[in-house]
Amino acid sequence: MNILLIGAQGSGKGTQAELLAERYKLKPLASGELLRTAIAEGTATGEQVRPYVERGDLVPDALMIELILDAMRRLQGEQGIILDGFPRTIPQAQALDARLNELGQPLNAVIYLDVPRDLLLDRLAGRYICRAHGHVWNIKTRPPKTQGVCDYDGSELYQRSDDQPEKIAHRLDIFFSETIRLLDYYERQGKLARVNGVSGIEQVNQAITQAIEKLAA
Repeated sequence: MNILLIGAQGSGKGTQAELLAERYKLKPLASGELLRTAIAEGTATGEQVRPYVERGDLVPDALMIELILDAMRRLQGEQGIILDGFPRTIPQAQALDARLNELGQPLNAVIYLDVPRDLLLDRLAGRYICRAHGHVWNIKTRPPKTQGVCDYDGSELYQRSDDQPEKIAHRLDIFFSETIRLLDYYERQGKLARVNGVSGIEQVNQAITQAIEKLAA
């Protein structure tokens, strides 16, 4: 089973992807983490995407698709994937569909986490990431047991440079003007479910699993 999560930054995609990956035994594939890894490792693709990531802009389709599909080719033997952060444009979605169809593994369900913009701004201001493995915490909605320390691996928590107020606003502008168009694209395929992302983590997760099981039936 292959699942795609769509939602603006701060909607809870990362947290829900972790929960769904465990429940359905899927491989999480977060584009943001792949980008940061490529940049940290200094790969050729990493150097090409670095300026876009630092500005908070969308990475060009050709670069993003190359990065994602390369990662997918390495997932031999996995039961399925859960995508978080890709695709973000219609051309990316079309390229992804083409690749998955070639593999005989199309998307089974697309979940949109619907959260108002003002709440997204508030959430992102409190978001912190662990340095070791990129686990996501939030001092307001999902605080760690020990301030500044990841519950899972004990590494330091930090706030990403692109979680500053002006960059947050820019990224949300991009989502609500560009990425939001994906909803119509997947709705026409009969694969989209809209989930209210305002509730608590467990309530949102329950709504998502109900939607997935209905779409994948």
